[in-house]
Amino acid sequence: MDTARSTLFAKIWDRHKVVEREDGQTLLYVDRHYIHDGSRRAFEVLAEKGLKLRRPDRTFGTPDHYVPSSSRDISAIADAEARAMVETIEVNAARHGATVFGLRDPRQGIVHVVGPEQGLTQPGITIVCGDSHTSTHGALGALAFGIGASEVAHVMATQTLWQRRPKSMRISVEGRLARGVFAKDIILAIIAQIGAAGATGHVIEYAGSAIRGLSMEGRLTVCNMSIEAGGRAGLIAPDETTCAYLAGRPYAPKERDWESALAAWRALPSDDGARFDREVTLDAAGIVPMATWGTSPEHAAPITDRIPDPSTAPDAQRRAGWEAALAYMDLAPGTPLDAIPIDRVFIGSCTNSRIEDLRAAAAIARGRKAVIPAWVVPGSGLVKAEAEAEGLDAVFKAAGFEWREAGCSMCVGMNGDLVAPGQRCASTSNRNFAGRQGKEARTHLVSPAMAAAAALSGRLTDVRRMLAEG
Repeated sequence: MDTARSTLFAKIWDRHKVVEREDGQTLLYVDRHYIHDGSRRAFEVLAEKGLKLRRPDRTFGTPDHYVPSSSRDISAIADAEARAMVETIEVNAARHGATVFGLRDPRQGIVHVVGPEQGLTQPGITIVCGDSHTSTHGALGALAFGIGASEVAHVMATQTLWQRRPKSMRISVEGRLARGVFAKDIILAIIAQIGAAGATGHVIEYAGSAIRGLSMEGRLTVCNMSIEAGGRAGLIAPDETTCAYLAGRPYAPKERDWESALAAWRALPSDDGARFDREVTLDAAGIVPMATWGTSPEHAAPITDRIPDPSTAPDAQRRAGWEAALAYMDLAPGTPLDAIPIDRVFIGSCTNSRIEDLRAAAAIARGRKAVIPAWVVPGSGLVKAEAEAEGLDAVFKAAGFEWREAGCSMCVGMNGDLVAPGQRCASTSNRNFAGRQGKEARTHLVSPAMAAAAALSGRLTDVRRMLAEG
């Protein structure tokens, strides 16, 4: 196949195409299928049809959505249905020969943290999972996207998936980030600019000097929220940062295979002159710490701004959306974002629960005291152990933060970790939809450093002030 002037996305898609129908549907081969505790029904479908898992060696999982963050005790899960979800993934994995990092395994955690951490996520491969934030894995140059329940069963049975080829979009962020500005601020600024539907029907490739300057943790954060911009997937071309991150990880290639893999990965980036269906460019120097004020990730603004007046919305549809959002959030136009009171803080989720995220939050918390309840939920058992080895847990505890066990926790609240009705939560998660963190809960999306600052001040706060004080 001639890949001259091809995009990274096109190279991966074309190499995994089994067949393409006249109606435009393409059957793609799936290299990695990640599963979590919500996969029970798909295994039931296999049993009903008398089918076996097609490629157990390409199926990996971990319970994350329903697991308790207070302990590793399955019996502590009060809801019988949720408890069955957590128990069944290990039973099904053993029955079919798949690899699952169970609740008592130190490698357990959020599936989108565990995959890269174990070296399972690699450049140039296709990855699917029954979770919309599978786009996270694109940070390592993989084509990764979420699928529905029926599609999960199809992949289990065939190791393939029917998909319609998306368009391509490149978002370039050029320049250097200022102190106190993080990857979360980049992606919130992007979504605020292009809108929550701005990348609909597209696979996004993030590029530019600011993106290349991010650590792997930062890249994972950016790609994680591609779905919040409407994208089908997000990608960042593999480079030396990618290779250094993967080197020595348990499932990464070894010895001679490593050298072959490096050669293949270095050929993946989009060719000079490759054409994208859409291009967007942002100036990194113009990005400041961000926070959301409404009920969509596109309702994001610099912490130095005020809540917009719906009368200034560009069209009637968005005016109505802003009005509904402000009514739900109980906020008034013109209110400074840094005057919004916060009732509790959540630091975690597949967006921001890695070691770098915890270090950034701990740097703000060190030597200070929280004035509202604040939880820190590591993304995996290994992240938790690393943080504890560095003494980050002690920093958080001394500041009055609660140090929890790994899992999705309060991001979506399927395990009972909820924000109370009417309360405001400064959250490092990815969605601020009405009711996302609990009935009538109000969510403000921020970076880990900004979340820590909110815990210490009791309101949305420009973290740069605390950095200047520290």
